[in-house]
Amino acid sequence: KHLTRTRLLLHIVDMASDEDVLGNARTLLGELQKYSAELADRERWLVLNKLDLLEDAEADLRCTKLIEGLQWQNPVFRISALRRDGTKELCQTVYAYLEARDREQNDDT
Repeated sequence: KHLTRTRLLLHIVDMASDEDVLGNARTLLGELQKYSAELADRERWLVLNKLDLLEDAEADLRCTKLIEGLQWQNPVFRISALRRDGTKELCQTVYAYLEARDREQNDDT
């Protein structure tokens, strides 16, 4: 139920996983659509995590395959939560997005 109150969904994907990352992401998106079409229509961003565990060329290839395979059009963030690579930018962007949404809602009232 807490998902219904959120204004932004972050799909965090373990890019170092040996599993079918694209298939798992598609399944998750399908489950989200089944659960709530309204929720599935909300702003969603893709967060590609654990990239520090891959060589740069492999990370680039996996990220490209996932983004293209999902036909992802929304923002994408490449991070390493462990090393904190990209996490500051992600947090700042999320904060700015939520602040802007709050301002828009307050302007509408």
